[in-house]
Amino acid sequence: MNGSDYYIPAAALGIAFLSKLPGLIRQWSNPMVRAVAGLLLMASAGFAFAAPPTITVVNRSVGLPNVSAPLVYAILSVFNTCCIVLLAYWREGFGVEVQRRVRCWFAVCGVVIALIALCFVLGDAPVEKLRDLDTHYASTPWIREMIVIYLSWHIVVGTVVPVMCWRWSRVVDGWLRAGLLTLVAGFVFSTGFGLAKAAAVVARWTGGNWDFLSTDVAPPLASVGAVLTTSGFLLPQGRRLAEAWEAWQTYRWMGPLWRRLRILMGLPASASWWTSPGSRLFDRETDIYDDLLALAPYCDLEIMTAHHDKALDDGVCPHEAWAAAAAVMIAFAIEAKESAAESGEDVPEQGTAALSAVLGTGTRGIARISRQYGALGRHAAGAPLGRHSP
Repeated sequence: MNGSDYYIPAAALGIAFLSKLPGLIRQWSNPMVRAVAGLLLMASAGFAFAAPPTITVVNRSVGLPNVSAPLVYAILSVFNTCCIVLLAYWREGFGVEVQRRVRCWFAVCGVVIALIALCFVLGDAPVEKLRDLDTHYASTPWIREMIVIYLSWHIVVGTVVPVMCWRWSRVVDGWLRAGLLTLVAGFVFSTGFGLAKAAAVVARWTGGNWDFLSTDVAPPLASVGAVLTTSGFLLPQGRRLAEAWEAWQTYRWMGPLWRRLRILMGLPASASWWTSPGSRLFDRETDIYDDLLALAPYCDLEIMTAHHDKALDDGVCPHEAWAAAAAVMIAFAIEAKESAAESGEDVPEQGTAALSAVLGTGTRGIARISRQYGALGRHAAGAPLGRHSP
C-alpha cells in the first residue's frame, strides 16, 4: 500500500469528523456524541499516522527511529476502545452500570498504551522500519513485548465486539441491523489484520518467514476493516438522514402555496437557511396555517366538491383528486380576497367548514395541496380564474 491508500480514507474520515464537530461543541456533555467524534478522529488519525510517508516524518521530527510504532499502536488502541464504548452506549444507554464499564474499558486501554510506551523505551529498535517492524523486531527484547501487547488488545476487542453485534442484530431491524451487520464484517477484517500480524510474528519465533502476512496481507485488511467499522457506527444515523430528506422534500413541496400566501398577506417570502430541515418545515407549515385562516371567509366548499367529483370521474386517485380540488378552492379564495380588498366589499360569512377540511389533512395533506397549487400554472400566480364550474 502506498501513501494515497492511507491518506484518502484518512481524509474522508477527517471530513466526517469535521461534520460532527459543531454537534460535539454544542453537546459536549453527551457521551454518545463524544464517542462518535472520538471514533472518527482516531480512525482518521490511524490511517494518517500509519502511512509510510508520515512514519518517516514523525521519526525524523522526534529524532528516534521507529517512534511512530508506539504512536500508531496507541491511536489504534484508542480506536478499538471507542468502538466497544460506543457499542455499549448504543445498546444500553448512559446508565450508572454502563458508565462504570466504560471507565473500566478506558482504564484498560490506558494501561495498554502505558505498557506499549514503556516497552518501547526499554527496548532497542535502531533500524527504521516503515512496513515490517513487527516481523523485523519480533524477537527483540521489549519490542517483542510491545508488539504482543498491542496485538493482544486488538484481537480481544476484535473478537468481543462482533460477537456482541451479531447477537444484537438478531433482535433488531432497519438501519440499526444494517449497521450492526456492517460492524460484524468490519471487525472480521480488523481481527484478520491482527491474526495475520500475529501469525507472521509467531513464524519468526519458530524460525519461519511469513513476513508477507504482515506486509502485504494485513494492511489491506486493516483498511477495509476500519472503513467498514466506522461506516457501521454511522449507518444507524441513516434514519435521521432519511427523516431530514423527507422534511426537506416536504418543505420544498409546500413552497408554491407558501410563497403565494406570503405575497397575499404582504409578508416576506424568505426563510432562514441556517436552520435544520425539520425546523424550516415547521415554520413554513405554521405560516401556511396562519395565512389560510385569513382566507377562511372566502373558501367555498361547493367549488372544492365540484372539482373533486370531476377529478374522480377523470380517474384521478382519491388523495390527488382531493388535493387538486382543495388547491383550486384556495386559488379561488385568493382571487376573491384580492378582489374584495380592491373593491372594499364586506367579508363573506362562509368557508369555515371547507378550511377545516383542508387544515385537518396535516403536513402531508398540505404538501399535496401546495404541489397541486403549483401545477395550476398561471392561475397559481394570481391570474383571474372566474367562478366557472369544472
